[in-house]
Amino acid sequence: MFLSIIVPAYNEEKSIKRKNPQKFYDFFKKHFKHFELVFVDDGSKDQTYNLLKEFAKGKKEVCVLTNGINRGKGYAVKHGFLKAKGDYMLFSDIDLATPSEEIFKLMPYTKKGYDVVIGSRVIKGAEIKVYQPLYRQLMGKAFNRIVQILAVPGVWDTQCGFKIFSRRAVNAIVPWQTIDRWGFDVELLFLARKNKYQIKEVPITWVNDEDSRLSTIKASYQMLSEVLKVRLNHLSGKYKRKISNENIKR
Repeated sequence: MFLSIIVPAYNEEKSIKRKNPQKFYDFFKKHFKHFELVFVDDGSKDQTYNLLKEFAKGKKEVCVLTNGINRGKGYAVKHGFLKAKGDYMLFSDIDLATPSEEIFKLMPYTKKGYDVVIGSRVIKGAEIKVYQPLYRQLMGKAFNRIVQILAVPGVWDTQCGFKIFSRRAVNAIVPWQTIDRWGFDVELLFLARKNKYQIKEVPITWVNDEDSRLSTIKASYQMLSEVLKVRLNHLSGKYKRKISNENIKR
């Protein structure tokens, strides 16, 4: 299959200097005959965009997009999805908290009819090599309880940045995405379920990035408000219409 890998990036000079783009490229070049690597710079204030453009030179499989200004991780992933050409599309964080080889745990389920296959850090079989600080773990559990009640019951880790979507699922749900920042994962999974796409949650190996710049309090407040937005969108009928087959890209 033709696989697209979407990698959002914001102020990621450290990750680039750790050769993470090269690690992505080497891995997928080795294991996939047909792939594209799509980096999306989210209006970085450092040299992320220029470094990625330099990295892409001479590599026909690598594409670098930019949002121009900071729009949020959700917008960056959406931008990459809408430009990507793959039969299946994986989005993965540039910090490689989930190693690229974990894709081999997810891929078998695409052949079993699942249009959305997501990595999970919390279900049985997951391996956490470096844990988040305790306060982040507790806040994550509290957030998940809210997600279970308001949006996608039965999905235990909506926020792991390692998910595969089929092209037909992307074409049907991504144009309806309204959330640009941290709550976008919840919205995509809500829309997938609403459109009757099967979701499979798969245990993966994960390593916390100790250089993470995420503001926990700010992000938690934002994610909570965005989950409420998903619920309100649903109740107000904003998601009611489904995209017709005629509008789906081939």
